[in-house]
Amino acid sequence: MPPKKSKSPGAIENLLSILDLEPLEQNLFRGRSPQQGWQRVFGGQVLGQALVAAVRTVGDDRVAHSLHAYFLLPGDPSQPIVYEVERTRDGGSFTTRRVKAIQHGRTMFAMSVSFHKEEPGLDHQATMPKVPMPEDLPSEGDLKAKLLASLPENMRSYWERERPIELRPVDVSRYFAREKRTPEQCIWMRASGRLPDAFPLHQCVLAYASDFSLLDTALIAHGKLMFDKDIQLASLDHALWFHRSFRADDWLLYAMDSPSGYGARGFCRGSVFTRDGVLVASVAQEGLTRTRASAYVPR
Repeated sequence: MPPKKSKSPGAIENLLSILDLEPLEQNLFRGRSPQQGWQRVFGGQVLGQALVAAVRTVGDDRVAHSLHAYFLLPGDPSQPIVYEVERTRDGGSFTTRRVKAIQHGRTMFAMSVSFHKEEPGLDHQATMPKVPMPEDLPSEGDLKAKLLASLPENMRSYWERERPIELRPVDVSRYFAREKRTPEQCIWMRASGRLPDAFPLHQCVLAYASDFSLLDTALIAHGKLMFDKDIQLASLDHALWFHRSFRADDWLLYAMDSPSGYGARGFCRGSVFTRDGVLVASVAQEGLTRTRASAYVPR
């Protein structure tokens, strides 16, 4: 089912522009960040841009099937990011790339990406959770109209921004109730406008979107929110596996849980399904979940 006409075409066009890296030299690219007043670069942006850089060094006969990344330093949104690609291996079936993101002369992000030539094989998958379809949930516009006035200022300014990814949480009650719950949540998501057909671009957009709300899942067990001033959150690493083809501008269900939180680190997992229940991707991330009351130790 094609998505409705974008309510914010500028946001998706801006995302596509940000993912369109500037080639500097062979294996070397430059990316920019949106100027939205953020103190640091959104992790999903670096994931998406780094995947774009890797894709541009690989032939069209194979697509990315996994990536494993580490966030080493906070990104500075006021400065460009240089992506350096190492052509680690070109095999008969698999291709491997390593990408470094550099700012201020230092490596602030590192990622390995593996590409695979399509071939037949055994086929099985997990079952999608039973949740309401996105059409049966309030749209972002509906939620903003009903809830914005009652949200804290930092949450309100976040939801008021024009964004390239439309989100429809299955349950919004946790944003208003502070009881401790089982750390799991489901969110429908899609690009807010139509995307070109090239599948690698859809993978890069999903990589960008996969950082939304994932680490926040760990806070559900403690009745906390990512906007709370006594919590310091930061992505430490991120892994993403692409299983099957999909469109990032069609609705995808992001089913997330957090099996562990310990030592100021939260571990979270995600499964991405199409509206028809096809498992298209799996995600894992560990992140910093430090309480402000604890002693600060630089990353």
